[in-house]
Amino acid sequence: MLRLITVGPVATAVAGPAAAAAAAPTAYRLDLPEPTGPHPIGTVEVHLVDRGRPDPWGLGDVRELMVSIWYPASPVGPRARYAPPRAGAALADEVATALGLPAGSIDYPGTVTHARAGAPAVGRHPVILYSPGGGTSRILGTNHVEDLASRGYVVVTIDHTGEAPVEFPGGRVTPVQRPTDYRQVIGVRVDDTRFVLGRLSRLPQARAMDLRRIGMFGYSAGGFTAAETMLVDRRIDAGVNLDGTMQYDFPVGELGDSARLGLNRPFVLFGAAGHDHRPEPGNPLNDPSWTSFWEHQRAWKLDLSIPDGTHGAFADYQFSVPAIAAAFDLPPATVAEVLGTVDPAGSVRAQRAYLGAFFDQFLRGRPQPLLRGPSPRHPEVVFTR
Repeated sequence: MLRLITVGPVATAVAGPAAAAAAAPTAYRLDLPEPTGPHPIGTVEVHLVDRGRPDPWGLGDVRELMVSIWYPASPVGPRARYAPPRAGAALADEVATALGLPAGSIDYPGTVTHARAGAPAVGRHPVILYSPGGGTSRILGTNHVEDLASRGYVVVTIDHTGEAPVEFPGGRVTPVQRPTDYRQVIGVRVDDTRFVLGRLSRLPQARAMDLRRIGMFGYSAGGFTAAETMLVDRRIDAGVNLDGTMQYDFPVGELGDSARLGLNRPFVLFGAAGHDHRPEPGNPLNDPSWTSFWEHQRAWKLDLSIPDGTHGAFADYQFSVPAIAAAFDLPPATVAEVLGTVDPAGSVRAQRAYLGAFFDQFLRGRPQPLLRGPSPRHPEVVFTR
């Protein structure tokens, strides 16, 4: 049996003793959901060095980051890989082990995205940053990132070096430190994000970026990172937190500054079953940080929920785990332990729709009826009042 353990904002899949499945003859390659926007997309990977900041985890003399840029592009050139060879293999093996499969069963590096590697950018577009969950890689938001790029955004995804395997040019992979001081982790993430913001105008495809309009979203610890960065950096105009607590321990711990003070720009809380802003004694997912944020938020706000989904539903696990389970004939209970009982395809569609509508409304100034109340097109999502 597979169970999903959530410790604060960090979700880790752990295989129980009953998990078992035979390896497929060849490693399984994912099929990413088709982007829904009208634009073909391109992507490039970029190595960034912050020479003014030592690495906080002792990984080098200076802080190094890898980011990927996703953007509307001419449909020319080869399809880009989902993950680099060495880090991708390590990340795939983490998922395989969690599902009770042998190492090598899943092929992230051999999986291709819908983006063309290095394709010429087309047009000029608002920018959105993405921060992954604690201990996870930037690749695990690819399904949302591709969709936003296809809708006409430049999306920059950030790996927070030290938390997950990160592959740099030449094949160097930094060791995973698994830092335990969560306040420091979030502080480092905020510093990483602000450094990337400062480098946007010098990145490849910078001419495609409209830096007057910048948003940010993140999964789990990445959602907390988005809120904390917005509090101290006016360059971000709107943000989304995908199921991340905004306190330094969960369910009891010191609230983050964004939870205590709220923000003065639009922000969405988008949670899994039982994780919303309402204080409910006895609810194991009752999150005081969301309650406090809701009370103190000084601008437009929205609390959405997927009642039949779990924490894992907000990352690429939502489309990949059901497909892997089908390929290896894993029991339905395995998928339910990771993702809940929400329809996987419907969950992906709904999350993409609400993310796109939010950024369209607040980065493009296009009012979106979808944000006003429940939609029969997306029954997976509930508005929490």
